Amino acid sequence: MLYMVIERFKEGAAPEVYRRFREKGRMMPEGLEYASSWIDLDFTVCYQLMQTEQIALFDGWIENWSDLMEFEIVSVRTSTEAVDIMSGRT
Repeated sequence: MLYMVIERFKEGAAPEVYRRFREKGRMMPEGLEYASSWIDLDFTVCYQLMQTEQIALFDGWIENWSDLMEFEIVSVRTSTEAVDIMSGRT
């Protein structure tokens, strides 16, 4: 299943977020897969597309970063899947 992860950086946390990322990587558990990400121009919000069959895997990953940001996890589907569903093809 696909998830859009919305990370809202805490005040002034962006430099530390990127320092930790350089030193430790994403720190994701096996089974949680990163697909892509986008950051807003103010370095305050990051949008990540991730995939997993076990939503509980987000818990440990969030714990690694919760001192620097707050998270919102949204289940999403591709546009192609949406068209198929709305066309009665699935």
